[in-house]
Amino acid sequence: MKTCSLSFFSSLKPPLRTGGCSSTNNFKPKRALVEVSACSYQKFLHFALDETKRRTHLLHSPLQENFNSMMAMDGKTKLEMVSFQAPKIRLLRCLSIEESEGMQILDFAVFPEQEFDLPIFCANFFSTPTTNIIVLDLNPLYDVINHRDYKEKYYGSLMPLGLNYAKLLPWGGKLTSESLRFFSPIVIWTKFTSSKYNHGVLYSAFMDYFKAWLDLMEQATAERHGLQINCNREAQHRYLTWRAEKDPGHRILKKLIGESLSKELVRSFLFNGVDELGTKTFLDYFPEYCCENGTINAKRSIIGKSFESRPWDSSGEFIGNYLKNYDF
Repeated sequence: MKTCSLSFFSSLKPPLRTGGCSSTNNFKPKRALVEVSACSYQKFLHFALDETKRRTHLLHSPLQENFNSMMAMDGKTKLEMVSFQAPKIRLLRCLSIEESEGMQILDFAVFPEQEFDLPIFCANFFSTPTTNIIVLDLNPLYDVINHRDYKEKYYGSLMPLGLNYAKLLPWGGKLTSESLRFFSPIVIWTKFTSSKYNHGVLYSAFMDYFKAWLDLMEQATAERHGLQINCNREAQHRYLTWRAEKDPGHRILKKLIGESLSKELVRSFLFNGVDELGTKTFLDYFPEYCCENGTINAKRSIIGKSFESRPWDSSGEFIGNYLKNYDF
């Protein structure tokens, strides 16, 4: 009963550079790559908004008033936020970060209304002039390892799409079991060097995945039974609770805007709903993280298992058998 995590941020070693000249004249060997990265992520957001407006009536979210743009403490890294809502969509939001020396982040997500058990669309991209770390998925609201009916409902027809891009964007290396339980069989978790070709493939994948999500949204019918609506609400709250507590991307936000502002951005914007959709705590959902003194274990992995290759076969069957029946 949950979804995606920014686990790829945990592999980032170098700290964000805050010194030096921001003029691109000093970075001539990297200029073309910087331009590729700079163009692509704005293009992704514009496509998503235009395509959504074609499919439904998109309105600005009330969050837009308080979360729109800000400069980081270094005075040269810009954070921009947009948020919308629509019938069937509780929140469509995006955080984009551009640093003067070429680092860029796109954190784009779409959360369904609680009357729908739709997956959560998740696109989390980190790029420098040379390196890209990517997660793109339709995150399952309910665990697809143990809920086969949910997996077939939403991913059975999408497996050819996932397999196609799995060849073009290979598995990015070790991924912890705790992160894996938030992903679907069609997840794109990859790393690649910056080039026009690679960014073109990623843009194609983003467009196809987002159009697939919009197709599912258009076909979805509202749940009328209160019990199932409550289950959907709790499933989304469980996901938000995990992200708000364990998402390692928070470290970058703390460096950029400080602990207080980053916490507000995380809980009120990125994972809006964590304080509204339910009252359960992180340890209520994930008791295995409880330390002897009652605090939350800072480790990301309790199971201690990671996957170096894609753990689903071509039919979407999970092949990490030891995780089956694990209490997700």
